[in-house]
Amino acid sequence: MASALEDPALERYFKGHKAAITSVDFSPNGKQLATASWDTFLMLWNCKPQARAFRYVGHKDVVTSLRFSPLGNLLASASRDRTVRLWIPDKRGKSSEFKAHTAPVRSVDFSADGQFLATASEDKSIKVWNMYRQRFLYSLYRHTHWVRCAKFSPDGRLIVSCSEDKTIKIWDTTNKQCVNNFSDSVGFANFVDFNPNGTCIASAGSDHTVKLWDVRVNKLLQHYQVHSGGVNCVSFHPSGNYLITASSDGTLKILDLLEGRLIYTLQGHTGPVFTVSFSKGGELFSSGGADAQINPKLEVIDLQTSSPPVVDVLSFDSTTTTDTTTVRTLADKSEEISRYFLNPSLLSSECSPTSLKKKTEDMSDFPSESQRSIPLAVTDALEHIMEQLNVLTQTVSILEQRLTLTEDKLKDCLENQQRLFNVIQQKS
Repeated sequence: MASALEDPALERYFKGHKAAITSVDFSPNGKQLATASWDTFLMLWNCKPQARAFRYVGHKDVVTSLRFSPLGNLLASASRDRTVRLWIPDKRGKSSEFKAHTAPVRSVDFSADGQFLATASEDKSIKVWNMYRQRFLYSLYRHTHWVRCAKFSPDGRLIVSCSEDKTIKIWDTTNKQCVNNFSDSVGFANFVDFNPNGTCIASAGSDHTVKLWDVRVNKLLQHYQVHSGGVNCVSFHPSGNYLITASSDGTLKILDLLEGRLIYTLQGHTGPVFTVSFSKGGELFSSGGADAQINPKLEVIDLQTSSPPVVDVLSFDSTTTTDTTTVRTLADKSEEISRYFLNPSLLSSECSPTSLKKKTEDMSDFPSESQRSIPLAVTDALEHIMEQLNVLTQTVSILEQRLTLTEDKLKDCLENQQRLFNVIQQKS
């Protein structure tokens, strides 16, 4: 698929996840595809025929979002376990963990230069991280409900975020202020993103709509109501002329933005479609969801490969590729999954993932207790220190939020005093 759109054709499915697929992303060179799932795993697929696929094990709950860095040397993932992980996308799959949110993390996104990472969470905040030093930089607070998504603009000057408070906010990364606000009285946006030139944003609405906004003049440009269910994700073609949408009605739609019309409806899925993404070159796109028989499918357009073998990669400090059985099961209810994706509080307890079961057939590559260079007592002490640091991090995050609210109130007071002073001066 180039800038002149060709008819899309489904070639095959990738199968490997044991539950609904929540996020997909192509590597910058288009040779790999990463997927995230309810089964708590990430999978890295190689687009070459018969190449191995790798399953990354590390998160303790649903993986909600993933993203390749611009150079493709890192893979960021967000999870309901309140953490963000940075993976090296190779056969060893080493990862580092960030703990700064006090609630499930819903999205991750790299800036175009790869220097920063934005994370959005159900703690109502967006956080920005420095990737060079791998440290926290600052938080953005203004949303009054769960933040579902946050994305950098192509030039990195802006961040767009959407929340269940029914607003879409534009943030200036220089002064860290909210500079624009789009609101909706009907539904909230599940997903937002900038177009390739950064002048517009597209939103995927829980009210079945897709909207395009011009961020320069704060104006609604286009409004599509082509789905019969909530829209969960959108992806711009690199040309900026087309937009593909994924919906809980089980379909993908391709919109021609120049002509303002629907041009394709794809019905390969038989259940809710949660994610869709164009490759960086625009000739491929993939989608993932939860089908009626809970047999998640990942559709890859114009890609011809056969089913690759899957290798599990455990997230240990000295990670090695091992033959392990790491499986989660999920209740056979696609409707429950669809409802969860829109609002996790609607999920019944019987539909939650079961605890992770790991059966290692060959543990010869791992050191025994007598071979460990660190005594067990020291390890326990370090784990205790990490737990305390985690509590401290959460406390700092709460204090930071309160400080931000206090600053906002102080700013309002100063503005009111200034207006009052101006009125007194005019009267005198």
